Amino acid sequence: MSLSTHETLSLSNLLHPEVRADPYPFYAELRSEDPVHWDESMGFWVLTRYADIASVYGDTRFSRAQGLWRGFERLPEAEQSVAEPVYRTFSRTMFYADPPYHTRLRGLVNNAFTPTAVEQMRPHIQRIVDGLLGAVQTKGEMDAIHELAHPLPILVITQMLGLPAQERGRFKQWSDDLFAILGSVPHAPELMERAGRSLAELTNYLTALSEARRQQPQNDLLSALVGAMEEGERLTQEELIANVTILLSAGHETTSNLIGNGLLALLRNPDQMQKLRDDPELVPSAVEEMMRYDNPVQIAYRSAAEDVEIGGKCIRKGQLVNSILAAGNRDPERFSEPNRFDITRDEGRHLGFGLGIHFCIGAPLVRLEAQIAFSTILRRFRELRLATESWDWQEHPIFRGVKSLPLRF
Repeated sequence: MSLSTHETLSLSNLLHPEVRADPYPFYAELRSEDPVHWDESMGFWVLTRYADIASVYGDTRFSRAQGLWRGFERLPEAEQSVAEPVYRTFSRTMFYADPPYHTRLRGLVNNAFTPTAVEQMRPHIQRIVDGLLGAVQTKGEMDAIHELAHPLPILVITQMLGLPAQERGRFKQWSDDLFAILGSVPHAPELMERAGRSLAELTNYLTALSEARRQQPQNDLLSALVGAMEEGERLTQEELIANVTILLSAGHETTSNLIGNGLLALLRNPDQMQKLRDDPELVPSAVEEMMRYDNPVQIAYRSAAEDVEIGGKCIRKGQLVNSILAAGNRDPERFSEPNRFDITRDEGRHLGFGLGIHFCIGAPLVRLEAQIAFSTILRRFRELRLATESWDWQEHPIFRGVKSLPLRF
């Protein structure tokens, strides 16, 4: 039995493993057939053109904060009581806030993530990458996700924050549990319960650690946040916990998936791999193309704060709007031959880090981590190759990345 148009174009298709493995034909169909699409079965709008998505990012009539709570309100009533503390925590972060609250929060942490400040981390990041790759070099093989992409960003951000590196396994598990329930596609009830437990554990841990920093400040970002003042205003304890949590969580998800997706793109496009080996100066450009071509964060959502017209469609106040960043990044109206992976591409800004006031605050750190990782991998491993042609992709609709990436060298 054939499906109706609104069913074939629904984001519920992302629940199917074959679509998750390669969502880009589905995104292209959406963009071609109905670029400003009302997803009847899911109950929200879906945008797939670069220009439309960019316009939403710069339009104050769309609210990031309200979008978060619209997502919460879509949960079954029985799950809301479990999920509410998690959503409340995220609502206290700069990631899910609107001005002027967003402006104050971002101002408190912005200095730690300027390109200049991040560049000072280069030697430390290089040592971490060297250590991780050195540990696998004699084996002649590695799982690039579990032995590099996952530990690298956790080790970096925990060092910046001043959190114990030996706890990185717990931090990652807490982070994974919290992010697993975000998004506009239904989630299993057990994910909600696990997220609630992890939030409580992480909150208790960070509360005790931040109190220790109040008593004895150190040269780390956590101490800076504890004592931070912006126009005479300190972070509240709730804001402190929430924003440390989001910094701990968001950065590792983006960097991990960027490294995995980027390695996969290079290895499946050997001409580009060779071009990068021949000219290592192309690494920054290559990282930008990886973000465009197969970006780690595929979807961003907001809520309309008032009635707005886009592409001849009227989006009503309170309706949720999902911007498919991955579709915008392959919009032929914006990028030439968008389905071609080209590390020399120079066509302006992609959507991988967002735009406007919510442009990813950690972008300089993510870029540096990825650039060092790829430069070091290509320098150390001259015969790098895939150990399998079959990959298991994450189930989360917002994030894109393989769960495992076995390589030989």
